[in-house]
Amino acid sequence: MNIKKLIFEGEGVTLDFKKTITSCEKIARTMVSFANNKGGKLLIGVADDGTIKGVKSEDEERYMITKAAHLFARPALDPVFEEVYVDDKLVLVVDTPPSETKPHYALADDGKWWAYVRVKDKSVLASKIVLEVLKRSSADEGVLIEYSDNEKLLLEYLETHTRIGVKECSELLKVGRRRAQRILVDLILSGLIRINTTEKEEFYTAC
Repeated sequence: MNIKKLIFEGEGVTLDFKKTITSCEKIARTMVSFANNKGGKLLIGVADDGTIKGVKSEDEERYMITKAAHLFARPALDPVFEEVYVDDKLVLVVDTPPSETKPHYALADDGKWWAYVRVKDKSVLASKIVLEVLKRSSADEGVLIEYSDNEKLLLEYLETHTRIGVKECSELLKVGRRRAQRILVDLILSGLIRINTTEKEEFYTAC
């Protein structure tokens, strides 16, 4: 594994740097966001700016990560550890593969369980629509689309407009927010539209 190449690529959807582990809650949030997305690697012993600091206490870091994966993530996660020496400094690589039992939730400071997804280099709260997509995509069930006037109208709208949000979708179709969300989830799972999540908003575009 070429750690220096990974570091050069920088933090992103599948990569996060941690100088050291100080909070089970925070590390669980990152691992959960990886598991709910495409999977990802944590490089422990690497500062945010990419400087290789090395791990001081490998056993302590492993303990914190294992505790976070088993007690602060639900369902529990099984990260894979690898030790890599770079310039005589130990970097602990923690690989969290994409999960087949999505969604995963992380225990927050408020005692509640929240689902997270990875957006660029951040772990952000999953919306209701993202949660439903994760649940149904993991259920291994086919999507039977009731291709009604609503679906047709929405797809026609996206042929001439670049994007739409839940509120706009609800107004366009003249249905309640929940009904609009269900229609969006069906079309996402069918591969007809794409969900776009940023730190500030969520919107939908044609595939």
